[in-house]
Amino acid sequence: MINSILRYGFIFVLLMVLQILLFNNIQFSGYVNPYVYVMFILLLPYNIPAWLLLIVSFLTGMTMDFFTGSPGMHASATLLAGFTRPYVLRLISPRDGYEAVSDLSMLALGFRWFLIYTVFIVLIHHIFLFYIEVFRLSEFFRTLLRVMLSSVFTIIFILLAEFYRKGR
Repeated sequence: MINSILRYGFIFVLLMVLQILLFNNIQFSGYVNPYVYVMFILLLPYNIPAWLLLIVSFLTGMTMDFFTGSPGMHASATLLAGFTRPYVLRLISPRDGYEAVSDLSMLALGFRWFLIYTVFIVLIHHIFLFYIEVFRLSEFFRTLLRVMLSSVFTIIFILLAEFYRKGR
């Protein structure tokens, strides 16, 4: 129990530091903003209670809001991602279920499953985040392009991090 709390605490701090110091400074023409801190929600254990998942998701977003000066945008997007995560997991569940799996990772469930899982959660997060940031439909297609490009880059960085974890 203590080991998993320390492990996820380390992952949380590492992802937040990388996001704040590195990924927040990556912007290509205002269209690509990778948000890899979403990986923390992806990596939380399958059997985490729903109430705790929502609290952790909200606090993850609030941490980003605190450091980026965006009042509640990241918190609401991560809360939505945390809320939809059990439904996504149920939708893409493997044949054997998740009982034998201790970790929701590429190593435990395979590349294809992890890619589908990541795409769903990242798209949910990014669609909500970017549209709540703009908050008008007059820039619908420009915002959709931002969502797609940022999602692609976020997914690539998350997959690279998972390949690195898998290689160790």
